[in-house]
Formats: sequence, C-alpha cells, structure tokens
Amino acid sequence: MIELSLTDLLEITGGKATATAASDTVITSVTTDSREVVPGALFVAKPGELSDGHAFIDRARAAGAVLALAERITHDEDRREHPAIIIEDAVEAMGKIAAHIVALLKEKNDAKVVGITGSAGKTTTKDLLAGILSQVAPTVSPIGSYNGEVGVPLTVFSATEETKYFVIEMGATGIGHLTYLTDMVHPQVGVVLCVGTAHAGEFGGVENIEKAKGELVEALPADGTAILNAEDPRVARMDLRSGGAVRFFGTGKNKPENAGVWATDVVVNSHGQPELTLEFPGGYSKRITSGLLGRHHVSNILAAANAALALDIAPEVIAAGLEGRAAGSRWRMERIERADGVSIINDAYNANPESMRAALVTLAELGLGADGAPGRRTWAVLGEMLELGDDSIHQHDLLGRMVVRMNIKKLVVVGRGAKPAYNSAVLEGSWGEEAFYVEDVDEARALLQEQLQPGDIALFKSSNGAGLRFLGDDIAAFAKEGDNA
Repeated sequence: MIELSLTDLLEITGGKATATAASDTVITSVTTDSREVVPGALFVAKPGELSDGHAFIDRARAAGAVLALAERITHDEDRREHPAIIIEDAVEAMGKIAAHIVALLKEKNDAKVVGITGSAGKTTTKDLLAGILSQVAPTVSPIGSYNGEVGVPLTVFSATEETKYFVIEMGATGIGHLTYLTDMVHPQVGVVLCVGTAHAGEFGGVENIEKAKGELVEALPADGTAILNAEDPRVARMDLRSGGAVRFFGTGKNKPENAGVWATDVVVNSHGQPELTLEFPGGYSKRITSGLLGRHHVSNILAAANAALALDIAPEVIAAGLEGRAAGSRWRMERIERADGVSIINDAYNANPESMRAALVTLAELGLGADGAPGRRTWAVLGEMLELGDDSIHQHDLLGRMVVRMNIKKLVVVGRGAKPAYNSAVLEGSWGEEAFYVEDVDEARALLQEQLQPGDIALFKSSNGAGLRFLGDDIAAFAKEGDNA
C-alpha cells in the first residue's frame, strides 16, 4: 500500500483525531478484519449486520494496528481513548481514501482504471484481464469477488507506488451503486458483460438491472472506451449512453462496424475448453485454446481482450496472455480430478438462471465423450438461486426441466428454496434413481459419497449462500483421502 500519514488521512477524510493519535503515525495497510491486521495497519471499525467493528479495536491494536478509523470514540480496558480518526461513516471514508490513492497514481504513473460489471462473468473476466496486464506492468485486481463499496477500496489499498493498472470488479444491488463506485475510481475503460436476472428481486426487475449496469458506461470520459457485448441486446443498446468510444465484442458473422476483438470458429474441445480465433482490428488474428471450462467463457475472453486493446496492449501480448489461462479465483467452473476417476466441477460461488444454463450445457457436453470414447455419467448437484424475487419458483422450475431435456443422468436438488427444480424434473419424466431431493448439504454429502462412481462427472452449482461450494470441496477431497475409495 502507499503509505499515508495521520495528516494525510485527516485531510482526505475530514475526520478528527483522538487525543491519543500520535502526530507521526504512518499507516502501511488497511483492513476491516481484525484477523488480517499486520503491524502498521489502519483498522476500519465498520459496523456490520452481525457484528460491530468497534468491538474489535483492542484485538486489532494487539495485532499491530497503529490507528483506527471509527465512527465513535472507544476506549481500552484502562479507559484510555483508542488512537483513531473519528468520522461519520467508515465505509464512505474508505472510499475517500481509495479515491485519493487512485488520483495520486493517475498523476504519478498515468495509471489506468478498468471497471467491469455484468450479471455474470465479472470475476473470470477480471482474472483474465489482470493476467494480460500483469505481463506489461504492475497491476492491481480484487481478491475473489471484492466488488462493492467495501471491496473496491480494499482492492485499491493493495496498490503500490509502481501500480500502472487497476482492474476493478463492480457489483451492484440497486440503482446508484455503480455511480458511487465510478465516482470513486473514475474508470477510463468500462466493460459490461451481460444483463441477466441475478438480483432481480432486489432491483425490482430486469429493466432496473439494465439501468444500473449502464451507469458504468455513463461514467466514462470523452476519451474513454465502453466495451459492450453485442450478443446481449440490453447491453448492446448501452452504446447510446456512452460519451466515449464504443467497441463491441461477440462471435459469428453479424459483426458491427465498431467491433473490437471478435471471435470466429469457436469450438469446445474434449476437455470442455473453448478454442477460438481472435480477430483483432487491423487484420491480426490468432487461434487460442483457453484453460477455462465451458463455451460461455468466450464472452469473458473477448471482453478481457477488448479491454486490454483499449489500453493499447499489443494484440500479440493479449493473445499470449489468454492462451491456456484458467480461472484465477476459486469455485468458478473449477475442475478437480479425483484419484478414483470422478471429475468434480465446482461452480458454486454464484448463480443465476443464465449461469446455471451455461454450466448445465457444459456438463452435458462433457458427458457425451469425444473421439469415440464412451460417454460419462453426469450429475447436476443444484442448490438455490437466491435473490430472484417473485420469479424464483418459475426459474427453478425451468431449471429442473432443462436438466431432464439435456439428458443429464442424475439430479440432486439441495434445499427447500430449490425444490421446484426437483418437482419439475419429476414432472418432466425423471424419477426413481434419477432425481433426488435432499433437505441440506449433509444429506447431499452422504448421498454422493455413497453413489458417485469412477468415471462420473458431478457439477456443483448454486448461489453463494446455499453453501454448495464447500460441499463440492468435500466431495472432491473424499476419494483423495482414501475414504471409501
């Protein structure tokens, strides 16, 4: 992190120092988690839904925090004030500090910021783009899915004096959220991947999702570039909301005049990996094989390539950075091969109807076999898609029918929120030993440990809150440890 003095922090945040805050205090890191404190840290005492960060200031101090960013004065066990800067809103103050750092590096290094949003694919695209840019210059990108009003500042805080590129994942659960983030980091390049039905309940409908995602495009400067998915109509029409240049990405023959990097000859190999030819403006083309799993990742690959091109990265460097690159974050179509020949695909970090369908298509394709090899038995282990609002029952119903129609051999539905998927699968003609419903993860674990056989492929897919990512980890480790193998 770029070091900041007490004086710097007071000026940036507009806060007031407690009497015990030493005038020569310098911070070298920032965290909201007392367990992650290292010597020299600024501990942000952020009030949360389940706990209040102010209660952990003593623990943070013991671990080496030199200062707290707090919303009220607190005391140690001897009734002395903690060294702190007192502000009205800790999260807002974090944003101000992040904005200062970004502005500083833009002036010093001509640093560039890329914002990435969409209902699905943000983290994968972020990882791909960061991989490309890291070949060229020091690059900062989020750990996991840090993409909100807390996560974006925490991402920025990892910058150093040498940072040239920021790749910022931007999530939203309402109108105005992306504007808050763009006002913080002022991106020069904005990527919109798709407008799906994730969080439709929170947003009040897909129209509001479109409006919210487009805030990134509206925030771009006149010399900025919007990278838009030509194959999503809601995204494509955001070109009218951009004050800067627009570059479309997509596949096929309907290539618009202002297309950027385009993909042709897309196939999926026997390992489930996309193979495609990247066609760059100006005539350069390169065929690559991705290390990602599933045809749906072609959009993410193209989005990353176009964002890099907008930053004047050479086509040859972009293609080399994408060749063979796999997911950089956990639980995103993560494939693990057990010693007994069972394949686990863990894609249970997030879920919405669009990403569910894409994952099921990939599972079905992998089960077909290739080059004369016999097909494999496929398992779809599905949990609830959260935050769908009134559309939840309908979308889960569609999911169960899709599993049957795609000839996926086994379905395990976990949890009551997802039960409509089981019900519709039974109505569609899947019953007996083909479709199972279990109440919780423990039941699912017992079922799978008993029934998975060598050669099977099992997909784990749900929203984060359903917990299936950990079930996938458990099942992946089961045979490796020699249990019942």
